[in-house]
Amino acid sequence: MKKIIILLVFTVCYAHVNAWGPTGHRATGWIADKYLNKKARKEIERILGGQSLAMASTWMDEIRSDSAYDYTADWHWVTLQDGQTYEQSEKNPKGDIIQALEKIITELKSKTLTPQEETLRVKMLIHLIGDIHQPLHVGGGSDRGGNDVRIAWFRNESNLHRVWDSEMIDDTKLSYSELGQSLDKPTPAQLTGWQNSSVKDWAYESMAYRKQVYDIGAGKLGYQYSYKYFHIVRYRLLQAGVRLASVLNEIYG
Repeated sequence: MKKIIILLVFTVCYAHVNAWGPTGHRATGWIADKYLNKKARKEIERILGGQSLAMASTWMDEIRSDSAYDYTADWHWVTLQDGQTYEQSEKNPKGDIIQALEKIITELKSKTLTPQEETLRVKMLIHLIGDIHQPLHVGGGSDRGGNDVRIAWFRNESNLHRVWDSEMIDDTKLSYSELGQSLDKPTPAQLTGWQNSSVKDWAYESMAYRKQVYDIGAGKLGYQYSYKYFHIVRYRLLQAGVRLASVLNEIYG
């Protein structure tokens, strides 16, 4: 009972975290659009009513204030302690990002959804594939995915989660399309490997960056931290975009 109470308290607190900021999410959608096949692109245009993947990518953050979607609050993250697999982890009774993504993909593949349900699931898919590639959305269970790690970002009060969500990205002063264009192009071998990975693989990859993410010294972060680790942000955005396209191509292509 004690474990359940602690988990529920943690869940309520964690529900207030954000994902990649708008620029990061939209860059992921912009990248994905470049890798859609012709048939999938046509279907996505139909499902989203002409809205781009980039602009649809932030919808799941925009509806956080709508109580009708409270059931999705815990779908943005998962807790996996170091050395722990998803199967070994204590599950959140309200769901998590791995469970949500696997369920959404299965439902979309079933082809049994109403048009309204399909649109909802696609918007969720776009956003959550971005989220799971942000290393701190696969938390270790002790600091709410870095939200409780107080740091100074260029002398301004902040937290580690926010630095990875948006502050390193926003400091580039790039638009989402400029950010997307600036990312390296994956090699054929990378494309094959990324496209053949699973949702759980994506989460384990995020876990693997913890040593770098938490390399914060005394907590005064700025140019040096960004210089050392912004390449991870860029890499994860690129992977998320390629994988989003791959999933949509598999479902609709």
